[in-house]
Amino acid sequence: MKIVLAEKVSPATLAVFQQEPGWQIVTPDQIKNGLAAELADADALVVRSAVQADAKLLESAPKLRVIGRAGVGVDNIDTDAATRQGIVVMNTPGANAVAVAELTLGLMVCMGRSIPRANATMHAGKWEKKSLQGQELRGKTLGIVGLGRIGLEVARRARAFGMAIIGYDPFISPVVARENEVTLVPIDEIFKSSDYLTLHVGLTTQTEGLINATSLAIMKKGVRIINCARGELIVEEALAEAIKSGHVAGAALDVFRQEPLKESVFHGLEQVLLSPHIAGSTDEAQEAIGIQLAHQVRDYLKLGVVQNAVNVPSLSHEEYVEIAPYIEMAERLGHFLSHSAAGNLENIQITYSGRIAAGKTELIRNAAIAGIFAESDGGSENSTSQANRINAAAIAADRGIRIQEDKKEFTSGGSGSVLKLTLHTSSGDSSASATVLHGNSPRLLTYDGIDIEAPLNGTLVVIRNHDVPGVVGRIGTILGENGLNIANFALGRSVRSQRVPQGQALAVVQIDVPNAAAANAAVEALRKVEAIASVRVIELGTL
Repeated sequence: MKIVLAEKVSPATLAVFQQEPGWQIVTPDQIKNGLAAELADADALVVRSAVQADAKLLESAPKLRVIGRAGVGVDNIDTDAATRQGIVVMNTPGANAVAVAELTLGLMVCMGRSIPRANATMHAGKWEKKSLQGQELRGKTLGIVGLGRIGLEVARRARAFGMAIIGYDPFISPVVARENEVTLVPIDEIFKSSDYLTLHVGLTTQTEGLINATSLAIMKKGVRIINCARGELIVEEALAEAIKSGHVAGAALDVFRQEPLKESVFHGLEQVLLSPHIAGSTDEAQEAIGIQLAHQVRDYLKLGVVQNAVNVPSLSHEEYVEIAPYIEMAERLGHFLSHSAAGNLENIQITYSGRIAAGKTELIRNAAIAGIFAESDGGSENSTSQANRINAAAIAADRGIRIQEDKKEFTSGGSGSVLKLTLHTSSGDSSASATVLHGNSPRLLTYDGIDIEAPLNGTLVVIRNHDVPGVVGRIGTILGENGLNIANFALGRSVRSQRVPQGQALAVVQIDVPNAAAANAAVEALRKVEAIASVRVIELGTL
């Protein structure tokens, strides 16, 4: 593995990678010929905020599997380009939660007690004690918008000041809120009741401009606003006007729409405290961020565990261990089924049944799509077009192929979890289903409506034949005459199927292949048997 650290990291972060035998670690001072040249054979790229990982840079990284951002924001990474190229983009939310929470409380104290003005006047040789009478936090209502890791850390610390805490977050459990003594209320109630209002949400279409002229108008007169999240959450001109009018008593801002801040509507307003995006800038936070990111990148490269990704669903190690066999099975099933698809592919229908239907299925979906595309992409020299478990859904969308997913948490059959794929093409439909047995053995269950249990492993010869005597014996004889040993022989027969008329049968034969010439000769001989309608060889590889 080659890991390129494009920006400086702590010694403890570097040590996580250096502990892996055989891994090549490139530090910033070792990049001599430019980052693009260094990424030509790299598996991972680690950045902070200075390096711009744009589409042009990623084009120079055909082997890159993961980009790790030491921090939360990923504005400096082209995540769409990374997804198309099959690269996981990870960040480190929550690692700096304590640092941000502490600054939030510090800014609240500074506003309530006018500490910055007290300091400035003292350095100017003035003693303005009477004009610096402040307010306690005790007994005030703190409104927290966003109760993720940072918001909850703020709540825990605010309790120590004797504040009443109300919060808004549609994605938090009421149980967690109660445990942290936060009263959940609608967003309008946050605006109406808060003495201090702090923002701890990400930037989305719903949260952009959350603090605007309308929301400011319904806030309690004398409210103080803190923003250590994203500058885009606030319409800056509206907040400045509310401060000038006296409706808002003060604001403390660590983030801004344009950074670095040069010209601002807040300049000259002594009621506004400004800091240069330092909420997470503590020695402890930066160390924690770097170590967390190094572990995430390492675990993805070694184990395939996706944590804190922004372009694919994240999984804990336990979640990954549970679904990993189904991810592998899905890709093999997709590859198996792609060989029977005739005509132009229009739609892929994926049905999850049983336990897997209740969990995170995005990686299972992407693996199935990647398997379907494997044959068409396998010979391409353009690595950015090759489907994998990260970019498969995006490639399908680019190709105009619709993906339909259905989930059934209960099954009537004997298998606990079953995945069914149906390919809808211009020439008709083809389907197959599979499960995982014994924890790690992917098994085919049905093929075009025919019940047939066969391993999804190794070299498979798929034979459609007329359901007449002697065919099975003839198949065995031909394979034996060409020196091909049969590892597994599965049979099924059709009663009624759109793809396979009544009176036809199906054989899926797993064979040991000593050489390609022997396999080719056997296939040609099988195709000459009058009762055999079709023969396909599918190479799925070993587990």
